[in-house]
Amino acid sequence: MPRNFRFLADAREIATIRELTETARRAEAIGVDTLVVPDHLIQQLAPVPAMAAIAAVSARLRIAGFVLNNDLRHPAVLAQELASLDVLSEGRLDVAMGAGWNRAEYEAIGMDFDPTPVRQARLAEAVTVLKGCFADGPFTFAGEHYTITDYDAQPKPAQRPHPPFLIGGGGRRTLTLAAREAQIIGLAPRILPNRAPDPRSVTLEGTREKIEWVREEAGDRFGELELNVYPSMTGVSITEEPLREAGEVAERLRERSGIAVSAEDLLDSPHIFINTVDGFVEKLQRHRDELGISSIMVGALGELDPVVERLAGT
Repeated sequence: MPRNFRFLADAREIATIRELTETARRAEAIGVDTLVVPDHLIQQLAPVPAMAAIAAVSARLRIAGFVLNNDLRHPAVLAQELASLDVLSEGRLDVAMGAGWNRAEYEAIGMDFDPTPVRQARLAEAVTVLKGCFADGPFTFAGEHYTITDYDAQPKPAQRPHPPFLIGGGGRRTLTLAAREAQIIGLAPRILPNRAPDPRSVTLEGTREKIEWVREEAGDRFGELELNVYPSMTGVSITEEPLREAGEVAERLRERSGIAVSAEDLLDSPHIFINTVDGFVEKLQRHRDELGISSIMVGALGELDPVVERLAGT
């Protein structure tokens, strides 16, 4: 039996509390499940206060960062902030974590951008620290990156034993961690050595490969996991000429990455959000039935509202 769709929408714009209230009410009205805030050092609200505001002005919306860059905060400090959000929202928090990927942000603030395996290892330790802080009683951990000694973190989250974790990535190492530790698996593009996304990794076959990595590591708990995708490599577009637009994206990706993929492959990709409204509805239903993808990040409210209204709760 397939899961019901859950839709996530993005509240990245710098906004007043009045404007954020309007966004939250609109999201609730069309059937969005979770309003998320990105975690980047760009023109946007900081995620933790923005999530608190969203929880305060909404009745049922879940909240999350999408996704929190582990390198920007010590996990024990983050644990207190997240547990506080879960208490304040009466259990409406998802903990979405990533290893960090945008080198330019690191360089802008003088932070070392460590090699991918180091950042991934640090993320794995951080997840252990977060879960230890969320658990009852004192917690001790001695890792390569973090050391916690007899620390009984407070407050404890409302959701027990902890809020759902969403861990996302495009490579096998991060998706293996997600399969072990997360309840929601974020499927993302792989990043090439030249820092361009690999178009092959978002095709239907590339997505199937990533899901199989998760299945192998998750074992018996695979059926309990929720699979998430989000728009990648290009923006969201409702259009009556999806094949033409996908061809233009394919050409841009070829120029950037040196890798050719067809317009047809992109249109069928779970990560490329170019289609008619009816085409989106059919494609999302098919990907849920064939791949088990039921958690959909739609970006900002607006373009995909008609799709959300038709599929939310089904």
